[in-house]
Amino acid sequence: MIYLDNQASTPCDPRVLATMLPFFAEEYGNPHSVEHAMGRRADEAVEAARAAIAALIGAQPSEVVFTSGATESNNIAIKGAARYALASGSERRRIVTVATEHKCVLAGVTDLAREGFEPVLLGVGPDGLVDPDALAEALRTPTLLVSVMAVNNEIGVIQDLPRLAALAKGAGALFHTDAAQAVGKIPLDVAGWAIDLLSISGHKVYGPKGVGALYVRRRPRVRLEPLFSGGGQERGLRSGTLPAPLIVGLGEACRIAGAEMAEEAERLVGLRNRLLSALEATIPAIRVNGSMRARIPGNLNLTFPAATAVELMERMPEICVSTGSACSSATIEPSYVLSALGLSEADAARTLRIGIGRFTSAPDIDRAAAALTAAHAPAPAAA
Repeated sequence: MIYLDNQASTPCDPRVLATMLPFFAEEYGNPHSVEHAMGRRADEAVEAARAAIAALIGAQPSEVVFTSGATESNNIAIKGAARYALASGSERRRIVTVATEHKCVLAGVTDLAREGFEPVLLGVGPDGLVDPDALAEALRTPTLLVSVMAVNNEIGVIQDLPRLAALAKGAGALFHTDAAQAVGKIPLDVAGWAIDLLSISGHKVYGPKGVGALYVRRRPRVRLEPLFSGGGQERGLRSGTLPAPLIVGLGEACRIAGAEMAEEAERLVGLRNRLLSALEATIPAIRVNGSMRARIPGNLNLTFPAATAVELMERMPEICVSTGSACSSATIEPSYVLSALGLSEADAARTLRIGIGRFTSAPDIDRAAAALTAAHAPAPAAA
């Protein structure tokens, strides 16, 4: 098998796994049980992980709150900010986001409409990028929160967070970004960019599934209403016993990413360009969706001229790629992200997402190019 679906999930780096294992079998103390040595060791490991995550995004360790993943982080950020503002008497009700956001953000904002908030969805251009002027226009109405995904999970485009955050802050709004696809792939600087809230997912950065984090700015302090009640862990924002093994793994994944990101990005760009060149040579009408200039190194979102995504995947079962949208064995639901870029339903049905990652090799890329070419123009059946 050749795995080219690293936007869906990344494999756990063996170094991450090795760091986690002792906390499953030997160092099994509760990190909140600091009255004894095992609890203190678990707590120290959790805090070391918190520091590694903070260092990767330009935050302070005290600003990192652990969660189960980016979906929970996004919900805490968006619903927590809205409900706290409402309870505090703020008259701001507008929440601005983007039509191409992850479904958990779009659903979260929609949920808040039933609580009296005003969702505003910005469109994107054919390159998948938000027009800053469109955001500025939306901010003419007093706005509580702006949420813009750092890197899109389907088309891999990178939004101009510093510029968009500056517009939001200038209008007195909070700025949140779902950075699940960005952390460990591109440099991030929450302090320098004036970001208030940022969501992280462990399994997108070669860490374990089931763990994530939310950056919450402390100065000036961002206040959130917690989603559920409990023992008050994680600054009272996310109660519950912390999963020390998973947190240790996320911390190690972030440490590795910080040390190797630049070198890895250069290698992935080379592999991506190698694959695209090979496909363009054999399938001249193939098209890349989204900006190639503002794109993470390992992503390609490709519309093929003839075969559908379902046909391509059925013809090359040894290649793990995806549509980036909900699919079954027979049909693909048109991707709302591709629709927002202006693709027709027919074009969207002929589109694959390819995610190249840390463990992808040059021979993998060559085999994948050959398989995609053969799948797109299969040999006629023998008479």
